[in-house]
Amino acid sequence: MSSSPSAPGSPFAGKLGAGKLGLSERIFAGPRSRRLMARVEDGLAEVDRNLSVELTITDRLVDAASRYLYEAGGKRIRPLLALLTAQLGRGVTPEVVQVATALEITHLGSLYHDDVMDAAEKRRGVPSAQTVWGNNVAILTGDLLFSRASQIMAKLGERAIHLQADTFERLVLGQMHETLGPQEGDEPVDFYLNVLSDKTGSLIAAAAQAGVIFSDGPREFEDALSQFGEKAGVAFQLLDDVIDLSADPDETGKVPGTDLRAGVPTMPYLLLGQRTDAASTALRERIDAGVAAIADGGDPSILDTDLSELREHEATKATRELANSWSREAVDALEPLPDGPVREGLTRFAQAVADRSS
Repeated sequence: MSSSPSAPGSPFAGKLGAGKLGLSERIFAGPRSRRLMARVEDGLAEVDRNLSVELTITDRLVDAASRYLYEAGGKRIRPLLALLTAQLGRGVTPEVVQVATALEITHLGSLYHDDVMDAAEKRRGVPSAQTVWGNNVAILTGDLLFSRASQIMAKLGERAIHLQADTFERLVLGQMHETLGPQEGDEPVDFYLNVLSDKTGSLIAAAAQAGVIFSDGPREFEDALSQFGEKAGVAFQLLDDVIDLSADPDETGKVPGTDLRAGVPTMPYLLLGQRTDAASTALRERIDAGVAAIADGGDPSILDTDLSELREHEATKATRELANSWSREAVDALEPLPDGPVREGLTRFAQAVADRSS
């Protein structure tokens, strides 16, 4: 793979869509950000080379499975955040590159498991791993990636081990709570936001915090960056719920409505359930009936019309507004950081994840 961050096919060149501009263009838009952009993109190239090495396995079949989603592309937002916040310390140290690599591998491992649990047909524009090798191989590949990430973290010392273990625990709890669903007394929207905080926010928070930790940056920034990452992560996932309803699978890399067709509630569906007008109630009932029919072996396309209606519904607009609210809270969490290109970049990051095309 090319080591140039701007080379065609580079996994981090404009992958996070935001209108016509990619993530790098959005984050590093200001004139005083150009040098920062160069340092971060050089670091991303190092991380990508490191990923290629760490995901190489001597067994040919295992190697193909472990590299599958990595080679399919991806946004690399967790490494990007770690490299950006590292500029508050000594910059892109070897330790920052290693921890960014480990967190991205952890993210990759979680995708293998998520796709099995959601019975997803596509990921990153390619058939999901379990459709290629089956559920068992996909699950074991995810496990292998988690172990590889832990090996990398172990070399960085006790602080890294605790960061990885605490983050991984939250990832698992988030997935478990999503699987079990809200229990008696749980408010569904609040419950879902807690799931997003664990499943998505925790890993992004770890990345934002790790950059300053492993660049020997000021300790007083760590908590603020953790809060920033968690809130930005929730905003990111809320917008993913909107984008999941996109009519264009080329934009999402997945079949439109993948989560809902699998019976996994998303925020537009939950907010639809809070509406009491006849049209909203009828739409919710049709979606529920379609999900039940798919679970019994029905054609997933039976939900096409209803999901198109949900895409245009006020509940989906409200989800976008909620994402913007979490984005603003993420920006507010940056108040302890000094004014400068890093804070500007993080602010633009939070705005970009809640302002993607859908």
